[in-house]
Amino acid sequence: MTYSTLETTLQDGVAVIWLNRPEIRNALSPELIAELTDAVGAASDDDAVRAIVIAGRGKAFCAGADLNWMKRASTYGPAENEADAVKLAELLRRIAESPKPTVARVHGPAFAGGLGLVTACDIAVASFDATFCLSEVKLGLIPAMISPYVVRAMGPRAAGRWFLTAEVFDGAEAYRCGLVQEIAAPEELDGAVNALLGHLVVAGPRAMAETKALIRDVAHRPVDDALMHETARRIAATRASDEGREGLASFLEKRKPRWHPGA
Repeated sequence: MTYSTLETTLQDGVAVIWLNRPEIRNALSPELIAELTDAVGAASDDDAVRAIVIAGRGKAFCAGADLNWMKRASTYGPAENEADAVKLAELLRRIAESPKPTVARVHGPAFAGGLGLVTACDIAVASFDATFCLSEVKLGLIPAMISPYVVRAMGPRAAGRWFLTAEVFDGAEAYRCGLVQEIAAPEELDGAVNALLGHLVVAGPRAMAETKALIRDVAHRPVDDALMHETARRIAATRASDEGREGLASFLEKRKPRWHPGA
């Protein structure tokens, strides 16, 4: 599909979705949100895709909401505002619940909703010159739709500091508080992302999807008998699956599994 706000590529099992509004720092608009929701969904459903990267063209990853969109939204009534806001919430959930591993490639500003995109991804890699800001309170707003993902990434105490102060912070601080998992020099950003993707594309596709679901389901649950038996059932099911049997056989036979790109 051809998009007006995105550029998409697929190579070696990796779908890269570029936010492509560099003239306004890839600001979020209803059209971009709709197209990104569609693109992530299409990549998630494509058996040829093993991992999804979200990146930004130009000098920014995503600088937050488009000013024209914000002006229009200020004239909406409560029901229209809620319907409008749900679209971003749906996009973030589509990214977070994709069965494929999702990676944010972050450079330049990642502000407000743009920071939400980063935290909705499974893994974030940022350049040292990336900047982050949860700017909503300075506009008399709240970081509502992105809050579940930011709190999950940072924890409530760290998130509370940045939510309430709306300060700009750098890649080193984003790494320190868990917002991103890896930082690199700007000229080494693509190398760092590609090294990570090298690990993702050789893992079992079904195993990765099941692992993502496992993380969501066990997070913050007590380790009781119910969880113990549930996890035992899950490993039993994967051991008995075609992918699980192939993975074990390939390991014992010292060969690459059938899903491996080099097999």
